[in-house]
Amino acid sequence: MKERRLGRQGLSVSSIGLGTMGMTMAYGPSNDDEGIATIRQAYEQGITFFDTAELYGWGTGSNEVLVGKAVAPFRDKVVVATKFGFDLADGQIRGVNSRPDNIRRVADNSLRYLNTDVLDVFYQHRVDPNVPIEDVAGTVKDLIAAGKVRYFGLSEAGPATIRAAHAVQPVSVLQTEYSIFERSVEEKVLPVVRELGIGFVAYSPLGRGFLTGDVKPADQYHETDMRRFDPRWQGENYQANVRGLEQLRALAAEKKVTVPQLALAWLLAQGNDVVPIPGTRSVRRVEENSGAASVSLSESDLERIRAAFPNGSHGARYAGALPVWE
Repeated sequence: MKERRLGRQGLSVSSIGLGTMGMTMAYGPSNDDEGIATIRQAYEQGITFFDTAELYGWGTGSNEVLVGKAVAPFRDKVVVATKFGFDLADGQIRGVNSRPDNIRRVADNSLRYLNTDVLDVFYQHRVDPNVPIEDVAGTVKDLIAAGKVRYFGLSEAGPATIRAAHAVQPVSVLQTEYSIFERSVEEKVLPVVRELGIGFVAYSPLGRGFLTGDVKPADQYHETDMRRFDPRWQGENYQANVRGLEQLRALAAEKKVTVPQLALAWLLAQGNDVVPIPGTRSVRRVEENSGAASVSLSESDLERIRAAFPNGSHGARYAGALPVWE
């Protein structure tokens, strides 16, 4: 699998990464052995970019421990990204917290949980309106100087925040939701990161599973599965999204690829600075997803894909408050 350069600070990763959130949260019951097997199979498929976060273990470190254990045999050959920025207690999110002391605490915890000497990418998971972004960037800059972090990232940040952070410590990568299903970043965010030379990591590139084609109405998912509450799986939104999905299925069949491969190839075609990180805990799925790296799309294909979802999906991408981009 080819690599892509993210930012101007030297970060290079496989053109498709692997998100690990679902291995410990959000998508129903999980199994650590299955997660480890999936991560190791991803590496065998050429994937060298793995994404975790403090949040994914609800502050216990469970997701980072799993990732650290899985990548241990090839740790020096991969890029592991993790994130800070939530206020977590007793398995609950109490808000956001990007105070410098918390950033340093999370960094030390993540180093220990991942069993590593350095965090390759350290993202602010969500912007904290109570902490100036300059203070956040300055704290990460100090961690980079101390050798604890290699590259600084932001997640779900808007243009003004990105510019202010970048002026203090160069941002290598912005991670935000982006897919055929969700294209809000195209108008104002992507132009800014490209102006500044910042790479873009697309999370939920398969629309939280809708673009795998393996979908069912919200009430048929496990009670701990976030799709049970996702507006895009509800009522008329669900039916409209299924109609768009059928158009993607038709095109995928013509090209002799799967819908997930089509969706990931569409993202790869948006620019060499875009890297999708589909999340899965399935060995079969990770093998399928990696195949997208060799799928070519014509201009006609790209037009048909956009026509299936002219304005993205029907329904908001979160049931609660959406991240605010400023």
